[in-house]
Amino acid sequence: MDNSNSYDVTVIGGGLAGLALAIQLSKKNYRVALFEKEQYPFHKVCGEYISMESWNFIESLGLSLSSMNLPLIKKLMVTAPDGTVLNAALPLGGFGISRYVLDHELKKIADTCKVTVYEKCKVEEVHFNNDFFYLQTSKGNFTSKVCAGSFGKRSNLDLKWKRNFVLSRKSKLNNYIGVKYHLKTDFPVDSIALHNFEHGYCGISSIEEGKYCVCYLTNAYNLSRNNNSIQQMEQNILFQNKHLQQLFSNCEKLLNVPVTISQISFNTKEQVYDHILLLGDAAGMITPLCGNGMSMALHSSKIAALHIHEFLQDNISRQLLEDHYTTHWKKIFAHRVKVGMVIQTFFGRKWLTNLFIRCMKRMPGITRKIIAQTHGTPF
Repeated sequence: MDNSNSYDVTVIGGGLAGLALAIQLSKKNYRVALFEKEQYPFHKVCGEYISMESWNFIESLGLSLSSMNLPLIKKLMVTAPDGTVLNAALPLGGFGISRYVLDHELKKIADTCKVTVYEKCKVEEVHFNNDFFYLQTSKGNFTSKVCAGSFGKRSNLDLKWKRNFVLSRKSKLNNYIGVKYHLKTDFPVDSIALHNFEHGYCGISSIEEGKYCVCYLTNAYNLSRNNNSIQQMEQNILFQNKHLQQLFSNCEKLLNVPVTISQISFNTKEQVYDHILLLGDAAGMITPLCGNGMSMALHSSKIAALHIHEFLQDNISRQLLEDHYTTHWKKIFAHRVKVGMVIQTFFGRKWLTNLFIRCMKRMPGITRKIIAQTHGTPF
């Protein structure tokens, strides 16, 4: 076996979950390789709001959020397609930071911690044999004792493995598209807004340097019936909500073209596939309207690091590693994911969304409870 390409842990995907896992394990003196198909820094489709539950954990990785002058977000605005506005406090709150900055800063910490990071490197195949993983990549072949997959919402490996959510027939749960902009506009820095439109919703919140992230999710049907034109879809569908029309009409877009992603699925996913531990969106997604996907990704890395360490110390078997990780993941996240799916059923159809938001305006106590159900606690 070529020791130069042999590691204790290989991590496929260099987003939040992958980078955080690699940093934690490298700090415990394990040899870790991380494979990322892009080159840092780069943009991703993401709402870029992080619940405060993640603040202390991110700082423990070595990133001083306190010194970055990031906007703290404490208020929520939700608008219905008919313009009805619901305002609520965010008991835990959150902060804004772009993935462009956050991922890049964590990558620099990974370098400092001596994680071997392979950028612009695509993992083509992974095989498990005789208690080792064998990875075929665009930069050579590698082996490891443990392999973790944090490759996001949908990857080439998902397709090759024919995971259940990939094989599912197109439905309202698995055929979404996401679109993200960075822009300058006039909006309270301490607030996050969720503007609903027919078959979709759009969030806006502040990030670093006085910029804002605008990210929306809608089904592919909205795009196809507008000649697959994002601009046309925005004009004909999103702008039916007067708040979105005003937002897009009074802003300066900072990205030449929006960042997009397609075929997003909210179908149930497994947390382990062929002995590979799956993290972040690869293990299961909370609906973006709940605003906690990034915190879930980070928390899943902490859970995985805990059990991987026990395995590499020969305290538990591989079977127990997989069982403990799956059980722990479901204990922390399964309820939040289900709540997110229930909430999502009230959004999409205009009449139902209008009715739901009008009702919530009259029941602030229930609104607070719903918000609490989609957030975790500091970890």
